[in-house]
Amino acid sequence: MGMNFKRRIPTSEEIMQEIPVPKDLKTIKEKRDKEIKDIFESKDDRFVLIIGPCSADKEDSVCDYIGRLAKVQDKVKDKILIIPRIYTNKPRTTGVGYKGMFHQPDPTKTPDLFEGIKAIRKMHLKALSEYHMSAADEMLYPENYIYLSDILGYIAIGARSVENQGHRLAVSGVDVPTGMKNPTSGDIKVMFNSIVAAQQSHNFTYNGWEVESTGNKLTHAILRGAVDSSGRNIPNYHFEDLIRVAAEYEKLELCNPAIIVDVNHANSMKRYYEQPRIAKEVLHSRRYEPLLKKMIKGLMIESYLEEGNQSINENIYGKSITDACIGWDTTEKLIYDIADHL
Repeated sequence: MGMNFKRRIPTSEEIMQEIPVPKDLKTIKEKRDKEIKDIFESKDDRFVLIIGPCSADKEDSVCDYIGRLAKVQDKVKDKILIIPRIYTNKPRTTGVGYKGMFHQPDPTKTPDLFEGIKAIRKMHLKALSEYHMSAADEMLYPENYIYLSDILGYIAIGARSVENQGHRLAVSGVDVPTGMKNPTSGDIKVMFNSIVAAQQSHNFTYNGWEVESTGNKLTHAILRGAVDSSGRNIPNYHFEDLIRVAAEYEKLELCNPAIIVDVNHANSMKRYYEQPRIAKEVLHSRRYEPLLKKMIKGLMIESYLEEGNQSINENIYGKSITDACIGWDTTEKLIYDIADHL
């Protein structure tokens, strides 16, 4: 076997005992969960913004960013609910490069999964404790989700994971809203197959157990654009794309139909600075068509303290070391603009 078994990773139970969620934070989390769920169940007409760095690289700058978001949230709370992105596992197309804080709690040092598990849990807890904001994370590895299962307020399944049976089954046992991105091919049938699967109950193995899930009725669609066989980005946020997805939702008669539009990735054609323009076009489509107003629940935006991105060795505070993001000044203005146009 070509593996060197270095050391045993603590179980989720061990980590939760070492780094527990205090009772007062459980109450805050329950209140926050209800607010988010009410939006996806169409009981609350506020708009969701899932916003933050492409990847959470360092606790100090990420929490600085979330603290700023919290201040803006207070000003737009009647129209917008902000869910900060704290993405601690980073997918790599070729498997090479920084894989997130779960793997490397310090991006400049060698991987240390033992410390990484603790670091990501502490960071999510800090966001909840200091700013009362449960966050979003990507379920890149279904087996890693369990370490944050009592903290997260929202989960995303990436374009390269959405066809995976393990992800679909794991999501069926999750009790917070979970977005399924369309695959990189752009095939919305694949995305809807994942939503159908995750909304059902299943029997499967997970975390060393035989489990039976209840089905996650808050599983929904995230549109992130596509990439064709020549490597060209193809957006799917335009009015016609949104109508097509909404019509498919109506045909399938799924529970809690909802669409989140990712305004970066292939939708921005990797031009991060186009995110505000795309956001405004989606809002225009939503105002124009009642069906879209009903189904489009929010946007996913990549944003950090400093605009653009950098190499790991540059060490510029609050600047992405993965995909490029819009900076704070642009972010703050965009949130207020969105609130004004809802």
